[in-house]
Amino acid sequence: MENLFFASSMVLIVLVALCLLRVIGGPTVLDRILGGNVIGTKVTVLLLIIGVLYKNVEMFVDIAIAYALLNFITTLGAAKYFLYRKKAGLQEND
Repeated sequence: MENLFFASSMVLIVLVALCLLRVIGGPTVLDRILGGNVIGTKVTVLLLIIGVLYKNVEMFVDIAIAYALLNFITTLGAAKYFLYRKKAGLQEND
């Protein structure tokens, strides 16, 4: 059973690396924000897998929930900031 968790965690790490390419080379700011959000979601799942491997799921669930909440709030804040900044930039040029 542990081999399954190790294999799934390795697949998730590869997927995080692929999403990191989108964060670095995304064509727009919103693509980069979305890539960062996907990385945060995959890291949350990795935290839960680590909790199962260490046989201490209760502690890692609390950490994963806090991390997911922080990731969600950060994504919303960054998206609102850049959308507002884009609208403000359009009004100044007109």
